[in-house]
Amino acid sequence: MRDLQLKLNSSALGSQLNLRNDDDMAQDRVEAVERALTILEAFDSPQESFSLNDLAGATGYYKSTLLRLLGSLERFGYVQRGRDGHYRIGHAPMRLSRRHSPSRRLEAWIRPLLDRLVTDSGETASLIEVNGDMAECLLVAIPDVALRHELRPGQCWAIEHASPMLTFDGGIMVGKTLRQITDEADWWLALSGPKGRLVPDQAARQLDDAIIELGRHPTGA
Repeated sequence: MRDLQLKLNSSALGSQLNLRNDDDMAQDRVEAVERALTILEAFDSPQESFSLNDLAGATGYYKSTLLRLLGSLERFGYVQRGRDGHYRIGHAPMRLSRRHSPSRRLEAWIRPLLDRLVTDSGETASLIEVNGDMAECLLVAIPDVALRHELRPGQCWAIEHASPMLTFDGGIMVGKTLRQITDEADWWLALSGPKGRLVPDQAARQLDDAIIELGRHPTGA
């Protein structure tokens, strides 16, 4: 009887140890995912490619840790390693973003206007959506000049000072809400570019004219 009790106690202790090990492994898996996502966040930058040293500086991770995680990200297509040893964003994020891109009607409605704003202003024109305390670039048109604001669809930022306009070094963004012509979502039309070249008052007038033009041809998203 005593032997049986000892066996049962040993079995229960083993089960507890296994449960702890399972919990520890689950925690490790979560940390690994968070580390991988931190690496991907480093690519949200105007910089096109990153050396291992660049990523170590951006994430604070050891190079040995980075190499393991980058290997997994590369196998799944989230990053790609060039012949120069530098890492770039892979095809997988772009493939996923295409599946959740703005609707064709929204694209057809806004895209021609963004292109005209770029031609008239010489600056970056974009459609911004506000969700809570975050803003996201849905559509963007970029001018063909060397000095410009590089904005990408899917780029998100926290809203500061009650304005969804992005603040960035050396530049300015001017925006106007589309609430008066559509209630589909909290959309804003914006122009952004270098300080000194983009004149806020002039940009505001160009946006007002563009919104009037949109109002003549309303459409849903």
